[in-house]
Amino acid sequence: MSHIFPRHTKQLPPTAVRGSGCYLYDETGKEYLDASGGAAVSCLGHGDQALIDAVKAQLDSLAYAHTGFFTSEPAEKLADILIAHAPEGLDRVYLVSGGSEAMEAALKLARQYFVEKGEPNRGRVIARKQSYHGNTMGALSAGGNAWRRAQFGPLLIDMSHIDPCYEYRLRKEGESLDDYGIRAANLLEEELLRVGPETVMAFAAEPVVGATAGALTAPPTYFKRIREICDKYGILLILDEVMCGMGRTGSLFACDQEGISPDILFVAKGLGSGYQPIGAMLCSAKIYAAIENGSGFFQHGHTYLGHPTAAAAGVAVVSSMLERDLISQVRTQGDKLMAALQAAFGQHPNVGDIRGRGLFQGIELVENRDTKAPFAASRKIAAKIKAAAFEAGLICYPMSGTIDGQNGDHVLLALPFIISDTQIDELVSKLSGAIETALNS
Repeated sequence: MSHIFPRHTKQLPPTAVRGSGCYLYDETGKEYLDASGGAAVSCLGHGDQALIDAVKAQLDSLAYAHTGFFTSEPAEKLADILIAHAPEGLDRVYLVSGGSEAMEAALKLARQYFVEKGEPNRGRVIARKQSYHGNTMGALSAGGNAWRRAQFGPLLIDMSHIDPCYEYRLRKEGESLDDYGIRAANLLEEELLRVGPETVMAFAAEPVVGATAGALTAPPTYFKRIREICDKYGILLILDEVMCGMGRTGSLFACDQEGISPDILFVAKGLGSGYQPIGAMLCSAKIYAAIENGSGFFQHGHTYLGHPTAAAAGVAVVSSMLERDLISQVRTQGDKLMAALQAAFGQHPNVGDIRGRGLFQGIELVENRDTKAPFAASRKIAAKIKAAAFEAGLICYPMSGTIDGQNGDHVLLALPFIISDTQIDELVSKLSGAIETALNS
């Protein structure tokens, strides 16, 4: 009998025993193509010897040192690499153990920034519906997924949530893509004026929305207008690149493709590629200076901040991406993936939208392609696709509640950057079979 508390007490998983490249293997020897990188984590695949050696070498010299007493060489090196390639203005790195921790750090830093500046009335965050920012209470409060929030409502912080930038469902007939982007962004200004801009400290968003909406991308005008609004009202722009960052969308930082720089940005998942748990919050020189020239102390912290072994893994992962030119491969293979998905599902009567960027793509399923009506939630289409795909030896990331936290289904794909053409074909074939099995059940 297992003493592990599983994610689902009635769906006990098999035991993973090894990984190699784009595949995982269970205790029976069954092979699974990891087409979601777990949860958009395993960007460099499994069993990468260079990454394993980097972690081992760090353990041989220094496994752990508390940041209350020391910094470490790998932490310093990782911060230097990230800032060297970060959007303009970002200057400091705060290393944590994952995405939820990074979001908590971002929220607390934003609040302390305004306290240090003498604007203590600024404490509200505006985020978006159908966003996901993590599962700790602050991160869950910022997230806009109704299903995830529902039972924890009494514990959550009061935050505002505007509509997502969701072209497939919210762009009006006859409206240009650029005009829709501006209109969607202007919802931020409307909410600022409703609650009082002097009470707001930040707007938080994912450049490409991941788990809860299936690789939603924004029109070119959207984030540029968001940046203008943030500057106009003196609020901070926080970008969550936990899923979409670290090369996944075809640039090291996803917001590079939006042509903007945030005030705070955070990454995780792909930063360690699963070889160590690690995340990083990056902030501007302006924000750091407010702390440095004020109290001098960021009133926050965790035991494993800047963990040397985790940082060494992060250095190895980012260095490998850059030295092996894997980010350009993301763009190349991403184009092939999109072409394969369009060929297989572009005319499918129950596929409403195929979207995404790089090796971060999603398929939205509908009951009626013409009206965009979703399947009834009671049909549990996403869960059935996940089960059928897993049975066929494919790991993907289906989710329900795409539209409003209750209705709608999508499949999210987050392939390893080393994916081959043959493996893309394998993915599409197995996913097609899983979708048909789910629709016919």
